[in-house]
Amino acid sequence: MKKVFIDGSEGTTGLRIDERLSGRDDIELLKIDSDKRKDPDEIKKFINESDITFLCLPDDAAREAVSYVENDNTVIIDASTAHRTLPGWAYGFPELSPAHRDAIKNGKRIAVPGCYASGFISLVYPLVSAGILPKDYPVSVFAASGYSGGGKKLIASYEEEGRDKKFDSARMYVWGQTHKHLKEMKAVTGIDREPLFLPFTTNYHSGMMVQVPLFADLLTGKQTPETLHEALSKHYAGEKFIKVMPLGADAEAGGALFTDACAGWDGMEIFVTGNEERIVVASRFDNLGKGASGAAVQCMNIVMGADEAKGLDL
Repeated sequence: MKKVFIDGSEGTTGLRIDERLSGRDDIELLKIDSDKRKDPDEIKKFINESDITFLCLPDDAAREAVSYVENDNTVIIDASTAHRTLPGWAYGFPELSPAHRDAIKNGKRIAVPGCYASGFISLVYPLVSAGILPKDYPVSVFAASGYSGGGKKLIASYEEEGRDKKFDSARMYVWGQTHKHLKEMKAVTGIDREPLFLPFTTNYHSGMMVQVPLFADLLTGKQTPETLHEALSKHYAGEKFIKVMPLGADAEAGGALFTDACAGWDGMEIFVTGNEERIVVASRFDNLGKGASGAAVQCMNIVMGADEAKGLDL
């Protein structure tokens, strides 16, 4: 029986982790009193009593929480941006390689990937690793997400009664190429520069799609949708959480894929489409599932030696 604490249990990610852990018979969930959830001494006590602590906090608060750790056996699983590219922190995407899975299994400090970053890295990491996508390729990424990924303030803007009508349409943002996920997108995939990233949110709660367009003549060797599909299928063969969809799945769906189709699910779908000149690889998943709390619980399961899918919806 592992003792588990969620620091930030009243935020969007923390609430979803709590939901996924409810009813489990292999953990004891430590609950901090609501009026003490920002008390440093109380937080420190709970962190050090735990075997595993989830951090669902802003970056500065996550860094502070890590400084409270005195118990050498406590494992920290951090859902913030604070530690994703730092030495000594395992990157919480086990499907990338056996080394990533082993680092999670044996590590005491685990950083859960960002939602957009998860979609991007799931596509680009295998292609770079296979030598198909050159590291100096000028990568672009286009992504759409439900508004829940923006946290409590953005959620309130969409859901409040009498909301501003502007929230009926797509919300394009971070034009200055300053998105907080860019750093890990570059570092984890090993590309030479940060991608050109254009995300938007729109009027639905959860679910997202990340698209990376590629010019075939700028890839290594002669590449087609078929060869990229083969490479991605090989990379994710046998993985529970990632399903590479059959070629032509977009056409079978009527030529349109809807970004919220994986809402409430903890896996990820990968699509390959295009032609011999221009190819698009895309990932579809729940920004609160494989893009956040689902991924965090998967990491916890690996640490515990449990079935990776325990408590998750696959």
